[in-house]
Amino acid sequence: MYFVDCCEDNKSESCDIFDGEWVPDEDIPVYTNNTCRWIESHQNCMGNGRPDTGYIFWKWSPKACELPRFDARTFLGMMRDKSWAFVGDSINRNHLQSFICLLSQVEDAVELYHDPDYKNRKWHFPSYNLTVSVIWSPFYAKADIFEDINGVSSSEIELHTDILDKTWTEQFHTWDYVIFSAGKWFIKSAIYYENKSVLGCHGCNGKNNYTDVGFNFAYRKILKNVFKFILKSSPKNMIIFRTSTPDHFENGEWSSGGRCDRTVPANEGEFKMNELNRILREIELPEITKAEAEASEKGMKLKLLDVTPLSLLRPDGHPGPYRHFYPFAKDKKAKVQYDCLHWCLPGPIDNWNDLLMNLVVNG
Repeated sequence: MYFVDCCEDNKSESCDIFDGEWVPDEDIPVYTNNTCRWIESHQNCMGNGRPDTGYIFWKWSPKACELPRFDARTFLGMMRDKSWAFVGDSINRNHLQSFICLLSQVEDAVELYHDPDYKNRKWHFPSYNLTVSVIWSPFYAKADIFEDINGVSSSEIELHTDILDKTWTEQFHTWDYVIFSAGKWFIKSAIYYENKSVLGCHGCNGKNNYTDVGFNFAYRKILKNVFKFILKSSPKNMIIFRTSTPDHFENGEWSSGGRCDRTVPANEGEFKMNELNRILREIELPEITKAEAEASEKGMKLKLLDVTPLSLLRPDGHPGPYRHFYPFAKDKKAKVQYDCLHWCLPGPIDNWNDLLMNLVVNG
């Protein structure tokens, strides 16, 4: 059996794999930037010149049981003739890259499709007839976004809370396994619509006298609609909802000089979730709990992948200034944009797939 049940009291109770700690790991990473060609440049910390490597030599260890590492060969064997999709934002795409890199150490993926911006892509593992897709849908719902490539907005996002994004809904029935994860984009300024009428807004500074109802209003409403759609659909899919992950900006934020220079995991309690991340989590957990219960009654598989607490302890795992290629090569004091939100590859995010395999095998 792949997973060892909790056995401290010799009872056959399932172990809480999300309750644990980061422990040193002497094993070298399964892949590197030289052995996986699917790492996007902004997460290629090694290739971009990050000088320390200690952040890759840790593994997540549940307190009450052993968590096996992701076994790509076993996983591929289980997934013969199956299809996977990662639906959500850029952090979900970050997770997808880790997933593809791990599998590609057994058989390199063949890319079947990408859109012009490389936000929607599809791969195939020929020997196993496994397809893996990534779908860009940061709100899960229809949204008109007015941003340039650097994330600079020319106007508020127009978000239709009652219309799910057909980019994923029209393909949903074709997938056997789907991972949903988003959240961060809801923090952006937006005008909310329902039945083509304005419901309110978030961060619109009184524009047109719209009522600021807060991003929590839209996130909760859309999550309810997502789960309603899933629960009405075919029960053949296994649905995994991954919680949103905290950032680790210190002394500022993304646009105000925030940094993340740590090189080791944080101690328990050292980092607290900021208010925005806390609100996201307070919305996600009750909604997924209700959806899980209803799915179970219908014989459907809907699982929670709760990576928030373990990710909170890894301020060392972000690209920081090494989202850029050798950022200090010409000037050691150069002012560069830090990324303390996404994750280095390889890095802590690879451990998410240990947890993912556990959910799939024991689901």
